[in-house]
Order: sequence, then structure tokens, then C-alpha cells
Amino acid sequence: MTEELKNEELDVTVEKEAPEAEISEKSAKKKLREAETALLAMEKENKKLESDLAALNDTYLRLAAEYDNFRRRTAKEREGIYTDAFGEALGALFPVVDNLERAAQYSDGENVAKGVALTLKSVQDTFEKLGVTEINPVGEAFDPNLHNAVMHVDDDTVGESIVVEVLQKGYCRGDRVLRFAMVKVAN
Repeated sequence: MTEELKNEELDVTVEKEAPEAEISEKSAKKKLREAETALLAMEKENKKLESDLAALNDTYLRLAAEYDNFRRRTAKEREGIYTDAFGEALGALFPVVDNLERAAQYSDGENVAKGVALTLKSVQDTFEKLGVTEINPVGEAFDPNLHNAVMHVDDDTVGESIVVEVLQKGYCRGDRVLRFAMVKVAN
């Protein structure tokens, strides 16, 4: 009898659960539809994100290639500018070399002196064309940004840290010092 009782209890439980099973089956179908809808929405969003990623990757690759081309082009231009400037500077010195060769042809001291004077004038004209100016600090205060003090002299007639003699001329172009003036400084 216990077995029959158990079977009857199972039947009763199945009968009692049947309406709930229909409700849960309906709810499961509803949840399944919602999940499918959500899955479709996620797949659509995934496709959109993938296309955005592909577009951004394409943009990145194009930008990287463009930068690489820019870098190569500017390096080539920089090299060309240097070569052109170097050539122009040497071209400006050719007349000086010509004058020195002409001066060397003479054995007469007076003509050699004239040739050297003309050559010096030619060099000064060339420097002027190139924008190079001479640093002439005699009588001025010592400036370590322009001068290189190699000697010191005590002189009461001159103020302190005043340049009294230029031992080697200095040159600059604009704000840039090409060669510092070697000077003797007083006190």
C-alpha cells in the first residue's frame, strides 16, 4: 500500500504542477524570445563595432603610412637643404681662391701685398653676402657668450672685465656664434 500511496502522491503532484508547468513553459518561451531578441541586438551591435574597428584600423594604417612618408620626405628635404647651403657657401668662397691664386703668381712684394689686400676685401664681401658679422669687442665688457678669454692683464686705466685686445677675431651669423673671439681681458 505504501507503493500505491506513493504513486498516487506522484500523480497528484504532477497534476498540481501541470498548470504551473504551462505557466513556466510560457514564461520560458517568452524569456527565450527576449533572449533571441537580445542576441540579435548584440549581434547587430557587434557587427557595428567590428565595422567601426575596421574603419579605425584603416585610418590608423593610413595615418602611419602618411607619417612615414612625411618623415622620409622631410629627411630628404633636410639633406637637400644642407647640400644646397654647403654648395652656396663654397661657391661664395671660389672668388677668394681665385684671388689668392692670382696673388701667388707675383713675386714682387708690392703686387703680392695688393693681391692679399684684394683677397681680404673679397673675403669680407663674401661674409657680408652670407650674413656673417665680425665680433669686435675691443673696449667692451667681457661677454662669455661671445668671447673666449685666454689672457688676463692688470691695467688701472681700463675698467674691470673690459676687453683690451682681440687675439683672434670672432664671427657670428644672426644670433648664432660661429667662432668665439679670443680676447685679452683687463683686471
